[in-house]
Amino acid sequence: MDYLKAFVVGGIICVIGQILIDKTKLTSARILVLFVVCGCILGGLGWYQKLVEFAGAGASVPLFGFGNTLARGVMSEIDEAGVMGIFTGGLKAASGGITVAIVSAFVMACIFDPKEK
Repeated sequence: MDYLKAFVVGGIICVIGQILIDKTKLTSARILVLFVVCGCILGGLGWYQKLVEFAGAGASVPLFGFGNTLARGVMSEIDEAGVMGIFTGGLKAASGGITVAIVSAFVMACIFDPKEK
């Protein structure tokens, strides 16, 4: 049942993105930023965590989940370090995922022959 919940919630997030691509003039980059910002807002309000508890990876893996991670990191770091946590919390919370993305991109660029369009 957990897989079904993750699939449905992740699929709904993808459908929202596809509708935005098809029905608006927003570029893919703007839609990605919109998803991260929405995840930050929903995470800051405490609403996104309920969705993560329900859907697991279906909610935590997409870009909404990245925004939620940033928001949670900032909130926890503010409790520990005060105002300086605004600048450091998000990076501390998301550093593992950011590192994996950079290292994976580097490895793929070394294995394959990237070309500009």
